Amino acid sequence: MTGSSSVLGQERAAVAEACRRLGAEGLLIGTAGNVSARVDDLVAITATGAVLAELTADQVTVVDLGGALVAGTLEPTSELDLHLGVYRRYGTGAVVHTHAPMATALSCVLDELPCIHYQLLALGGSVRVAPYATFGTPELAESVLTALDGRSAALMASHGALTHAPTLGKAVEHALLLEWACGVYQRAAALGTPRVLDEHQQLAVIEAALARNYGTTHPVPPVQEGNR
Repeated sequence: MTGSSSVLGQERAAVAEACRRLGAEGLLIGTAGNVSARVDDLVAITATGAVLAELTADQVTVVDLGGALVAGTLEPTSELDLHLGVYRRYGTGAVVHTHAPMATALSCVLDELPCIHYQLLALGGSVRVAPYATFGTPELAESVLTALDGRSAALMASHGALTHAPTLGKAVEHALLLEWACGVYQRAAALGTPRVLDEHQQLAVIEAALARNYGTTHPVPPVQEGNR
């Protein structure tokens, strides 16, 4: 196996593993949704009609950024153009599209998921809802690409959600975070009017996160002999 095909094999396996995890978390139902990862100018992407929670590496197809088949025996997802559009416009490394229950529910009623919790800043803040268009169409791809401007996530009206990130692992984490945030919003809205973080509060969070290197572990400094 050549070095190139070895990398592709790894990416196909990684996409399948990501799908199984998302399925176990309840974000992928049956054949609904699609996941991809990019290596240079090649994209490993789920095949159309595959049961994603049980996906295997041979059910992941490889295409180039123009959509031409490079490896695999199955046709890629009907949302191929959407994935390729995200790669071309935003230069990202992985894309996750789900029909996650909470995200899909909110996409049916909201025009935007407001920034009600500081963790949404990991996605760029408030999450826009792309206008409805039929799945697999250029109109849907364009509306989602527009909604993603400056963001790592978008909701798709009466459809689902999409996240992207430099790595597949991070794109999956974004999808899980978005679903959690949608659940928080739904519960808060059932109790009253959710509070939204204003620009000053959001900036303060960003500054604090940068100052504290938030989200990473910090070893305890060794005790100096004279301080024992």
